[in-house]
Amino acid sequence: MPAVHAPAPSPLRQWTTDGVAPAARLDYWVGAICEAFLEMDCSSREAPVFGGVLQSLAVQALSVNQVRASTQDVYRTPAGIARSRNLPFYLIAQAESAWHVRQDGQVAHLRPGDMVLVDSARPYELHFSEGVNCVSLQLPRAWVGQWLAQPEVRGPRVAWRDQGWGQSLGALAVQLARDPASAQALPPALLSDHLGALLCAALEPPAAPAASAGQGLHAHLCALLRGRVDQPGVSAQALAQEAGVSPRTLHRAFAAQGGTFAGTLRQLRLVRAAQLLRRPQLAHVAVAEIGRRCGFADASHFARVFQQAMGVPPAQWRRGG
Repeated sequence: MPAVHAPAPSPLRQWTTDGVAPAARLDYWVGAICEAFLEMDCSSREAPVFGGVLQSLAVQALSVNQVRASTQDVYRTPAGIARSRNLPFYLIAQAESAWHVRQDGQVAHLRPGDMVLVDSARPYELHFSEGVNCVSLQLPRAWVGQWLAQPEVRGPRVAWRDQGWGQSLGALAVQLARDPASAQALPPALLSDHLGALLCAALEPPAAPAASAGQGLHAHLCALLRGRVDQPGVSAQALAQEAGVSPRTLHRAFAAQGGTFAGTLRQLRLVRAAQLLRRPQLAHVAVAEIGRRCGFADASHFARVFQQAMGVPPAQWRRGG
């Protein structure tokens, strides 16, 4: 008989108070957040009618956690820190209501879409007075150290939703808070690079001086990318290594010019595809093949992003539309 393979376990885990007796729900919830995140205490003025759902999705070394629950106050205490084996950072944002966080004697009052980075190695408090609908991204300390020059700055570090790259980071947070599974739409390495680049640009924006050097590096990186638009799976890490800079320096160079690595690569690929589609000698080549030659492995994805950028489908563009 042919071997029967068990289905691969789902990377999505879930805890819910549904089916738990009302009197035991808050205790169940404390156990859930300790299992999903780390050792913390939790209280709620809605304890008699408390309800909550927590979903956790592993994406390589990161974890995307969606929380929907009643009002609550969460405390990371010295005793909880002493019981924890791992001490990650958490990047947290609410999708719909205001809240505040306290750490190292500092308080940050946050709006929906504002993101805050908190260090689980030091005590903190999270206060959700209007209920919870948030995303909490668990970030390993080593990963954060790759992106931030000063990862252990004291106090909550905020990326404001209406300031600089905080706008893009906040939009990503709200999307993940509403649909954590959307994190699977991107290759894990690309999501990790995209998130790290936005985190670096939002919390440690590059200084204005030395613009000429930054522009020179940006131009060099773009030249390297133009030579690789036909290669699927081009990574920021590989490009940085070829350019002789760190991934953080690479992403800073793109951010200083108002762009990102992923956005620049996509734009260069689309420009190249638009040029090839208009070449008479390539009229016999299928649209999907043109997309493949410009690094788009999926034909439907190529058609979708091309129409978004150019306003018409690739076939119509080829006809002069």
